[in-house]
Amino acid sequence: MEESPGAEPVRVLLAEDDPTQRLVVEHLVRNAGYVVETVPDGKSALARILEETFDILITDLDMPGLDGSCLCQRIREASLANYLYILMLTAHTGDKDVAAGLEAGADDFVRKPANPIELLARLKNGSRIVKLQREAYRNSITDALLGVFNRRYLIHQLRCEVWRAHRYQRPLTVLMADLDHFKQINDRYGHSAGDEVLVGFARKTRGLIRASDWFARFGGEEFVIVLPETPLGVAEQVAEKVRRELEAAPFLLASGEHRVTASFGVATLALGSDENSDGVLGKADKALYLSKQRGRNRITVSDDD
Repeated sequence: MEESPGAEPVRVLLAEDDPTQRLVVEHLVRNAGYVVETVPDGKSALARILEETFDILITDLDMPGLDGSCLCQRIREASLANYLYILMLTAHTGDKDVAAGLEAGADDFVRKPANPIELLARLKNGSRIVKLQREAYRNSITDALLGVFNRRYLIHQLRCEVWRAHRYQRPLTVLMADLDHFKQINDRYGHSAGDEVLVGFARKTRGLIRASDWFARFGGEEFVIVLPETPLGVAEQVAEKVRRELEAAPFLLASGEHRVTASFGVATLALGSDENSDGVLGKADKALYLSKQRGRNRITVSDDD
């Protein structure tokens, strides 16, 4: 598989209960340049797919417990954020069995024992589809002006972060930020000046958070910063760092120098409860409202934390 320099690798999950076949297919696929992870059954495959993002699933049709057809069906019912291309391996020669797998959600199939040339050709075809899906997906979750995640991505991905935090009992904190008196910039200097401020704020913020943190435009001049594995006290420090940086460094726009500040609301997920993504986001929004009520350019921690 030829990749351009710096290209994102294609991640493959291989579900095969036969150890020998699993090893053979794994080596073949890995040597072709794919990043491969293996699991011995359908149940393990489903768990990994719900935890991590894979591009292609190669699954045996016949596996104990959760077979390939049921696995495909469960995956499609899960409505994953990214499209998972599914390549089915089957020892059956009957068209009825193959049709059942395709109807359950598989994209393609290869008969076992797999011919290496055919398997890699079908895998390459799947990779092309994956890359087209990636591009379309990136466009659908990215704010066109700022190049950061948009609200659609925020709503979906925050649900995933909350699920992981609850499952592994790891802290998750959310910052909601609102640019103070932003309407005045648009009204006085025009929307192009407002756009410059938004772009500058996004650039500054991305430079102040960790690679594991992520940042989304909630709407207008409101933003959400999601901090996985981050307790409340550390999250307050992050918010203060962004607030100070914004306050200290004015924006140099075509219309002149403009000093812009922001207000913040901070909330952490209540572990051990049934709180969901709407709950923690709502707490951060309420705290942000209090910051604005109290004079803006400040940080408020949710009263519920």
